[in-house]
Formats: sequence, C-alpha cells, structure tokens
Amino acid sequence: MTQAEQIKALKDSVAQLEAENRQLVSRNLQLSEQLCIWYELRQRVNWLKEEMLNRRQLQKRADLADDAELMALMEVRLEQNPAVLTGDFDIAQFAELLGVSQRRLIQLFRHTPMFKSVDDYLDHLRTLRGIQLLREHPEYGIAAVSEEAGFNSVRTFQRHMQEAVGMTPVEFRMMVEKEP
Repeated sequence: MTQAEQIKALKDSVAQLEAENRQLVSRNLQLSEQLCIWYELRQRVNWLKEEMLNRRQLQKRADLADDAELMALMEVRLEQNPAVLTGDFDIAQFAELLGVSQRRLIQLFRHTPMFKSVDDYLDHLRTLRGIQLLREHPEYGIAAVSEEAGFNSVRTFQRHMQEAVGMTPVEFRMMVEKEP
C-alpha cells in the first residue's frame, strides 16, 4: 500500500473514530440529562415522603386533641340518652350517635388508656348503670337490674360487677342496705 493510500485509510479511520466519538459524546449527554432528571425526581420523591410523614404526625397530634373533644361529646350524648345502653346498642349505633365513623370511634379507644375497646367502655357504662340501679331501686330483682342496665344476661352483669367493685350484685345490694 502506498503512503497516499495509508494516509487516506488513516484519515478515513480518524473520520470514523470522530463520528463514533460524537455519537458517544451525544449518548453521554443524553445519559447525563437522564441522570439529572432521575436525581431531581428522586429528590422530589424524598421531599414528598417527608411531607407525608409530617402530615401524618400533625394528623396524629390533631386526632389526639380531637380525642378529648370526642370523649367529652360522647359522655354528654350518653348522659342525655342513657336508654341507648341496651344490650343491642353496638359500635355502629354508637358511632351514629356521635356523628363519626366506626373506624374513628375504634381509633379513639386505641388512644384511650382506660378502655381497651368500644365494647369495654360500653360494658363499663352498663356496670355503672347497674350499680346506680341497685342503689336507687332496692325493689328491683337482680335480673331486672341486669336487663335495665343493658346486659344480655345476669351472669355477664355479675362478672362485670365482680371485676368493677370486687363483689356480686347481691353482695353489693346487701352492703348498700346495711348503710344508714
């Protein structure tokens, strides 16, 4: 091969390498732009995660403040309407009485250290009502007091009385009758 042919072949190779180099530079620029877009998108996602976490924390704090208001509303509504504490009164009716969802009512009791559940709270109120009836109406039988307080059975009333005051309804009534 002559020197002129070698120079031409080298020039062709240089031209081909320059074209490939331009392609690689162009590809690198595209990849760099995509990387910048990905990085910016990742920053936005992280910012959104932080915002969501902050909002959840704010919502939890707001819910805790609302919990006190809801507990107060609950006590007022139940005092105004003690007849709702029948044995058939359930979470759905309780939520409707308060104007909140069942889910919200269940969440309320998750934050409340005194009662494990809505049913636990209702049983507590029924027990208090039973104690009140035992004091105010000595003429009522235990079954009548149990039914009036909203318990479905005398045995359930006896168990709750035993847990609450450490004595059965009969023992409690005898203690009350001995008081001057």
